[in-house]
Amino acid sequence: MQLKAENVSFQYGENMPWILKDINFAVESGERVGIIGPSGYGKSTLSKIMAGYYKPTSGKITLDGESLPQKGFCPVQMIFQHPELSVNPRWKMEKILNECWKVDEDTKHAFGIEKDWMGRWPNELSGGELQRFCIARVLSPETKFLICDEITTMLDVITQAQIWKVLLEVSDKSNLGMLVVTHNMALAEKVCTRMIDITKWNK
Repeated sequence: MQLKAENVSFQYGENMPWILKDINFAVESGERVGIIGPSGYGKSTLSKIMAGYYKPTSGKITLDGESLPQKGFCPVQMIFQHPELSVNPRWKMEKILNECWKVDEDTKHAFGIEKDWMGRWPNELSGGELQRFCIARVLSPETKFLICDEITTMLDVITQAQIWKVLLEVSDKSNLGMLVVTHNMALAEKVCTRMIDITKWNK
């Protein structure tokens, strides 16, 4: 499969500066493409456009030549930097985990999700624990592409390594395409199969 940006431009309103201009690139199944660059160059905006959260001002995002589905489960899923903003604070963790699919025991074990966490509220978990839930819940067998926007930036080094180890294993096993948005060149070099410098798009 292929997730593609075709002539994508974006601005937050008329007469506002262009955040992105005429972006063209694609991610193939099994690829892990790093989008690197400093803050302020539109990395997070691009990730939201690729996942269907934002509509481009012009251009389009396609999945195997078709528009992203507007209803039902989308094969393109996104993980955000701040997991506490990605969950319903009024839901307990078991409901949050199984919102998209019935997460299997192998996935729970791989991410170190403990049984006694299931009955807790989101504010009773650490950021690293909460992010494990947020990642596991989008790894449905129907997910074909994963957009990762600085997903481990706020976590300690050990937790970062554990999470990326599992994600790389899933990517290899399931031929999952990934867009890895980061300002961390060392991380991108370790986990990505190729990289794109977003500053070269915005000269």
